[in-house]
Amino acid sequence: MPGKLYLLPVTLGGSDPGMIIPSGVLEITKSLRYFIAEEIRSARRYLRLIDKSFPVDDSVFFVLNEHTRDNELYDFLEPLLKGHDAGLMSEAGLPCLADPGSRIVALAHSRGIRVIPLSGPSSVVLTLIASGLNGQHFTFNGYLPVKETERCNAIRDLEKRSVKGGSQIFMETPYRSLRMFDSILSVCHDETLLCVAFDLTLPTESVKTGSIASWKKNPCRIEGKPAVFILQQV
Repeated sequence: MPGKLYLLPVTLGGSDPGMIIPSGVLEITKSLRYFIAEEIRSARRYLRLIDKSFPVDDSVFFVLNEHTRDNELYDFLEPLLKGHDAGLMSEAGLPCLADPGSRIVALAHSRGIRVIPLSGPSSVVLTLIASGLNGQHFTFNGYLPVKETERCNAIRDLEKRSVKGGSQIFMETPYRSLRMFDSILSVCHDETLLCVAFDLTLPTESVKTGSIASWKKNPCRIEGKPAVFILQQV
């Protein structure tokens, strides 16, 4: 019988997983010796964080990122097909949201491997429920284009879609978050609502919603922080 592929949540930052990750999930994570991760060093560091004596040197890690070729994925599933359980880890939060984890999950389904999602933090979900914006009808758009012209066009499109499409959620990396924030203020209408969230679950956590006009008067200090944004026209 094939092993099970667990979708393992990791913290969004900080040093106390016990405050964020359910204890049962931590125990499952500690029991595994096969891992599919976006970055091996981050995965090893997290495992040592939840258990200082975790046998990382006796564990097997497969790298799944944007450079991983499709034919490599079959090798990742070999331990599971031989009956071993394995865990899929993202860099932060839940796997398969704005990361390449869905590729191995789809392949696991096709090979008859049971996929088990485990509870944990998601910056996307935490931002949405704390935003006060439409939680009944929303779209997650991942990362927007890097080039300024394309980025601004994408923001305009999301603002238009938010009228009938509900909350439009997207995210940005630490080194581009300030540029994203400035682009939003430059192209959106003053009455459009914007939620900006960063450092979720950390002592420095910030989740704020206001009109574009109010953000122009009181910009957020977001530089160097990964952020989640939500747009909604009123």
